[in-house]
Amino acid sequence: MKVFHLAVIRVTDERDAQGQRLPSTIVCSAKDLSSFSFFQRGSVEEFMDFMSTTVAERTAVGQRQAVSDKEHGEHVVYTYRAAGNLCGTVLTDKEYPDRVALSLASRLLDEVQKEFSAEQLRTTVTKLDSKVADEFIGKYQDPKQADSIMKVQQELEETKAVLHKTIEGILERGTKLESLVDRSNQLSSSSKAFYKTAQKTNSCCVVM
Repeated sequence: MKVFHLAVIRVTDERDAQGQRLPSTIVCSAKDLSSFSFFQRGSVEEFMDFMSTTVAERTAVGQRQAVSDKEHGEHVVYTYRAAGNLCGTVLTDKEYPDRVALSLASRLLDEVQKEFSAEQLRTTVTKLDSKVADEFIGKYQDPKQADSIMKVQQELEETKAVLHKTIEGILERGTKLESLVDRSNQLSSSSKAFYKTAQKTNSCCVVM
């Protein structure tokens, strides 16, 4: 079981004159890419940022959900969006327990809002250096240990239904993940090429 990436994302629901969603902002994030080769890590991190943002933008206020890709099914993005436009995201492997991942998304969001001022969270255009995120990416690698830390939230989280969806299910009708990849400003040309190569070999290590 593994937590690869977690983030707090400031979601933008506004759209431009062409109807395209304005870019959201990753306020802070942390990652553990030790299981990937050194040469893959740059592209892997970009894709984790991209996938986390893509799911966060499609998470309604007050919603908790778990989103995977039916084609690959190796990874899951968990999200929790509280009141307002901040969303906590956690990207894990498929073995990681739902409840712990969703509790992590919720707790991360709460603690980051204590760590930084409302002004910082509202205005930053670059990733903030979050000690909370760095701590949690290590602490939650062992879900059993993390679970004991979070007993105070256990009853609440157990009463919440987990919405399991696929990435295809949350995209607008007629939209393909590949087209989002092509249009994304979050991904470098090398990361887009990495994705396309991985898709051809059916071995994409990032896009679930």
